[in-house]
Amino acid sequence: MNVQLHDCFGKKEAVLKSTLSLVGKQGFHGTPMSQIAKNAGVAAGTIYHYFPSKGALISELYIYVKDRMAKAIIDGDDPSKSYKERFFAVMVSQYRFYVENPDSMNFLEQYINSPYAQEYAHLESQLFVEKVITFFKYGIENAYFKNIDPRLLAPTIRGTLVAAASFQLSQHMLFSDEDINEVVSIIWDGIKRQ
Repeated sequence: MNVQLHDCFGKKEAVLKSTLSLVGKQGFHGTPMSQIAKNAGVAAGTIYHYFPSKGALISELYIYVKDRMAKAIIDGDDPSKSYKERFFAVMVSQYRFYVENPDSMNFLEQYINSPYAQEYAHLESQLFVEKVITFFKYGIENAYFKNIDPRLLAPTIRGTLVAAASFQLSQHMLFSDEDINEVVSIIWDGIKRQ
């Protein structure tokens, strides 16, 4: 990779990481582009070289975060194990991603409750669709889960894991590995086919 290309990618990633950090603390409206640039160590005009608008930046950050989350989730998957074991490993990996990346968790929660999610509703991480969504579709199609609309499965799972991670991060409740396995067991029992 030539130095100029590496430098361009480095600046773009610095802008994404800066935005993620600031939005996690200050929200979308409390994070102006000038502050993102300053925090990223780039000139304000540099941001507009990569992102034509704040909306474009936020939507690309959404894909960036979902890609990172998908990689973390699929790292926990071992196709040689039973589907139930795989489900547990994938859920624990998702929970750990949230705990280890609180800015990402906060960003995703803000994003889905923002106008950006509606404006860019057509955008989704291809990696997330190909690996994570496909994993859950397999569970539905092969009768591991109740005959449930996949749109209902996502908030059931995400909501529970985000709540557990939020409690852990706030230290309101501290969870052991056994506790998290119990949380995943509750999710499994709620959606498995009888």
